[in-house]
Amino acid sequence: MLTLGHISYSNCLPVHAGLFECGLPPGVEVEYGVPGELNAKLASGEIDVAPASCVEYPRHVNSYRVLPGLSISSSGPVETIQLLTKKPLEELADGSLVALPTASATSVVLLKIILEQRLGIRPRYFWFVQETTGELAEDVDAALYIGDIARERLEQTDARSYDLGTEWHDWTGLPFVFALWQTNAGPERDEELRELTSAITASREWAFTHLSELASKHAPAFGWSPEGLLRYWRSLSYGWDAELAAGLDQFYRRAVELGELPTAPSPVFLEL
Repeated sequence: MLTLGHISYSNCLPVHAGLFECGLPPGVEVEYGVPGELNAKLASGEIDVAPASCVEYPRHVNSYRVLPGLSISSSGPVETIQLLTKKPLEELADGSLVALPTASATSVVLLKIILEQRLGIRPRYFWFVQETTGELAEDVDAALYIGDIARERLEQTDARSYDLGTEWHDWTGLPFVFALWQTNAGPERDEELRELTSAITASREWAFTHLSELASKHAPAFGWSPEGLLRYWRSLSYGWDAELAAGLDQFYRRAVELGELPTAPSPVFLEL
């Protein structure tokens, strides 16, 4: 039995939708959670495969491999990774108080890179639970939100907002990879992993031939309009290519410079 993690945000659904709508392959079960939860469960061995935050791979490079051809990425706006600020981004200064969501991993490191390497400032950071925290304290200068909650908060506030996918692309000219399908399973389970990779790939292809139907069906649960959810899914990349590899490499190298990652490896993919 392989346990597959599924991100409970709308961004993951186009990859796994075929599995849910047409039936899971034999020997596969699904565990739901936000990115931070799935990262922890993959690291502890509670699940076998997950669309884990891309920062998890360098942190477990000796025990993780990557399922080929799959990612959650953007080339420009991502919509669901938003920094909300009380002042223009360029006016944040050393010591500014910035709230980081416990649900996130990759986006937190990306924000630190943008603030510290692009803008050259050293904020003070603290963690908060975005799912249960209401209005943040008056002395908070900025807060990062991820997932569908980010879009909801954006609609509920008059604060300035900065899309981190846009900020990264405007700065580097490269796309950004938020998640990779990673596994902690050893070579003895390669045949199962190959079958699961094929099933996930087929699920993604099925979903993109039924995307409008899926958007109409699932939009209310995620707080989107069907048209908005469809636009959002089509703005993301769920595959893999050389440009995404270049974007991931630059992110890893910058994260190493900040001390957020131990190394900047190229992913080792499961051989099909």
